[in-house]
Amino acid sequence: MRRLIRQDFDRVFEEVDLIVGPVTPTPAFKIGERIDDPLAMYLFDLYTVSTNLAGIAGISIPCGFSSAGLPIGLHLQSPPFQEERLLRGAAMFQQATDWHTKEPPLNEG
Repeated sequence: MRRLIRQDFDRVFEEVDLIVGPVTPTPAFKIGERIDDPLAMYLFDLYTVSTNLAGIAGISIPCGFSSAGLPIGLHLQSPPFQEERLLRGAAMFQQATDWHTKEPPLNEG
């Protein structure tokens, strides 16, 4: 299965330098909100687990906030051993935006 996943990524990387997508299917949830739901916690990794299965490089960086003020992440992936390309793409995004300087409001209580 890992070989088939890797082959799919290899075919895509013949045409693109990076794959860009969300880190998670929904914005972040509040601290402790899903602690009693292990399936929800597992499914939250749905978009990033393929990076590990395929053995390719990936990085997640901040890219915004939901309407509720919860953080949203951007997931970049590159071919294996192309970490320089990956980090250059992340740096270019950060130079063009200021999301990496912002913090979500902490809701205590």
